[in-house]
Amino acid sequence: MSARVRRSAEPSEAAVSSPDTPLVLDLDHSLIRCDVLHESAIAFLRANPLGVFQLARWLMQGKAVLKRRLAERVPLDFESLPVNEDLAAFAAAEKAKGRTVVLATASDAFLAPAISRRFPFIDKVIASDGVTNMKGQTKADKLAELFPDGFCYAGDSAADLPVWRKAKSVVVVEARKSVEREATRDRTVEATFPRQGITRAFIKSARVHQWAKNALVFVPLVLGGQLANPQAWTLSLIAFAAISVLASTTYFLNDLFDLPDDRRHWSKRLRPLASGRMPILHAVAALPIGFAVSFGLAALVGPGAVAILAVYLALTVGYSMSLKRQPILDAFTLAVLFTLRLGLGIVAAQVVVSPWLLIFSMFLFSSLSFAKRHTEVERMATLGEQKVAGRGYLSTDGPLIMAMGVSSGLSAVTIMVLYLINDAFKAGLYGNSVWLWAFPPILFLWIGRIWLLCQRGELNDDPVAFAVRDRISLMLGGAMAVAFLAAWFGIGS
Repeated sequence: MSARVRRSAEPSEAAVSSPDTPLVLDLDHSLIRCDVLHESAIAFLRANPLGVFQLARWLMQGKAVLKRRLAERVPLDFESLPVNEDLAAFAAAEKAKGRTVVLATASDAFLAPAISRRFPFIDKVIASDGVTNMKGQTKADKLAELFPDGFCYAGDSAADLPVWRKAKSVVVVEARKSVEREATRDRTVEATFPRQGITRAFIKSARVHQWAKNALVFVPLVLGGQLANPQAWTLSLIAFAAISVLASTTYFLNDLFDLPDDRRHWSKRLRPLASGRMPILHAVAALPIGFAVSFGLAALVGPGAVAILAVYLALTVGYSMSLKRQPILDAFTLAVLFTLRLGLGIVAAQVVVSPWLLIFSMFLFSSLSFAKRHTEVERMATLGEQKVAGRGYLSTDGPLIMAMGVSSGLSAVTIMVLYLINDAFKAGLYGNSVWLWAFPPILFLWIGRIWLLCQRGELNDDPVAFAVRDRISLMLGGAMAVAFLAAWFGIGS
C-alpha cells in the first residue's frame, strides 16, 4: 500500500515535507498496527485471567495510571509488534532529507522509548508519564508548546483531531473517511494512507472456511436413518449454526491468547490479529456476542445441545490457556473437540449411533492433529528453531509425532472395519451394504496421502483445510459419497 501525496491549494501554506517542520508520529494504529494499552491488558489477563477486576480498579484512577501499572507489570515483545511499513518508510525518507522525526504517543514512558528503538529515524519521544495521559488536546498543547513554529502530525483517529488543528501540515494514516475529511480541511496534506476494510479481516479471523469441519454434525443424522426427517434436518442445521458461531468465537479467544506466539510463527504472523489488520477491541467485542448467539441457537435444539456446547467451550478455553502446550495431550484434546461435534449431531437428530463411530472419530482426528503438529515441528526445525513457539514440542520430536499419527490413522481404518462387521451390516439401513466395503481402502489411501505429504513437508498447517482444496482428496471423498449412495439405494442387490 503506498501513500497518496497531495498538496494544498493555498500557496501561502508551508511547503510539503519542509526539513524545518518536525514530523510527529502517533504510535498506536499509526506507526504500529496495534494499541500498546490493549496489548498490555491482554498480556496481563493472559497471565492472570482474574486480573480483570484489578484492571477496572486501575482504570477508575485514570488511564495514565492504568498504563503505568501495566507497563510496570507486563513485559511486551516490542520487536514482534506489527509495524505499518508504509508509514515507517515515509518517516525514514523524511529523516533522510534532514527532517526531525518525533514519536508522540499516549503510551506510557516506560514502554515508548523501548518501542522507539526499533526505528532509527526517531529523534525524540513524548509519552504519558503515569499522571498525564498524552492524548487528544493534552498532546496538541504539548506539541504546540514544543514546536511553536509548527509541526506535521501523522495520526489515525478522531482523538487526533485536536492535534491536527494545531499542526502546520498533516499525514492521515488509515483513518475513517469522516476523520480524514475533518483532518484535511483547510490544511496542507503531506500524505494519506488509505484505510483497509475490516470485513475481510473479521471473516478471516472467524475462520469461516473451517466451518466445513462442523459438517460432522450431520453424520449421525445420515447414519441414524433420518435423511427423510425434516425435523431432524431443521435441528441439525440449527446445531450446525450454533457450533459454527461458537467455534469462530473461540478462534478469536484463541488468537488473543496466542498473539506473542503467533507473531513469531512463520505463517500465523499473517493472521489479522497478529498482523494488526484487525484491532484487539473488535475481537474482544465479538466474544460476548458470539457466545450469546451460539448458546441461544443451542437452546432451540435442547438442553443436551447446550451442555455439549458448554463442554466444547470449557475444553477450548482450557486448550487455549494450557492444554495446547502439553505434548500429545494437545492432539488428544483436538480429537475430543471434533468428536463433540458428532455428539451434538446425535442430540440434534435424536438418534442412537454406534459407539464405534465415536471411537473412530477419536483415532482419525488424533491422526490429523498429529499431522498438523508434525508440520509445525518440521518447519521450525528447518528454520533452525529448537522449540515450536507456544507448543510443548521440540524440533527433535518429529519422528515420535509421525509414529503416533500414522498409527492413529491406521487404527481408525481398523475401527471402521470393525464397525462395518459388527454394526453397519446389521443396522438394516442400507439396501446393499456391500458397497460400504469401499470405505476402508479409500480412507487408507487418504490417510496415507496426508502422511506422505506431511513427511515431504508439502502439507500446510491444517490437514482438514488442505483436504477441502486438494483435488485428490476431493476425488476420494467423492468416491466415498458414491459408495454410500450405492449402499443406501441398494444398487446391485
